[in-house]
Amino acid sequence: MSEVEQNLAEVRERIAAAAARAGRSADDVGLIAVSKTFPAEAVREAWEAGQSVFGESRVQESVAKIAELPGALRWHFIGHMQKNKVRRALPLFELFHGIDSLDLAQAMDRIAAEDGLFPRVLIEVNVAGEAAKFGLRPEALDRDLDALLALPRLQIEGLMTIAPYAEEPEASRPHFRSLRELRDRLAAHTGLPFGTLSMGMSGDFAVAVEEGATLVRVGTAIFGSRGKGL
Repeated sequence: MSEVEQNLAEVRERIAAAAARAGRSADDVGLIAVSKTFPAEAVREAWEAGQSVFGESRVQESVAKIAELPGALRWHFIGHMQKNKVRRALPLFELFHGIDSLDLAQAMDRIAAEDGLFPRVLIEVNVAGEAAKFGLRPEALDRDLDALLALPRLQIEGLMTIAPYAEEPEASRPHFRSLRELRDRLAAHTGLPFGTLSMGMSGDFAVAVEEGATLVRVGTAIFGSRGKGL
């Protein structure tokens, strides 16, 4: 068994254990292998070990990597999207996790209309209010929600957050809980499910699953060291 294959098995076991602790099914939690900065060969190794969904955050890097790999792989864009990269990215990714402003959402909606596409997206929420992080703060999401929902092309499926980096996974729990509670409040207000919660990375994904994550974004725990928390 290769190192990547072994790492994938361990991550899946930890997801299943965390789901069981929360009274959930592991089948309700999707694993995104965050392959940004890793070569196509590492992605292929994970694919051959049974992983099908991969996360990228740089459009130019993704274009080259996706072209090298089997067409059956599924790709999510998990980083900050620059407006001048939207048109190139739209055909490549099945889900965009980081819609972090009304302005970006409006630009994506306009380009999607021009290109005949209906992108699936998540709204990124800066639940911790970190000045250096992208994402709508909860009060801004309340303010902009009607305008976001009025965009005819974007299919808003839920919310995403990145917890502040911390040495202890438990430090992330309040932020994950806040995102789930915000989702529940928005769903009650709008009647829309917002069923996807993308939260949790290599350092804290088990806590995220316990708090209701439906997607976790795991890179270093699968592919090896790249940087803090990724």
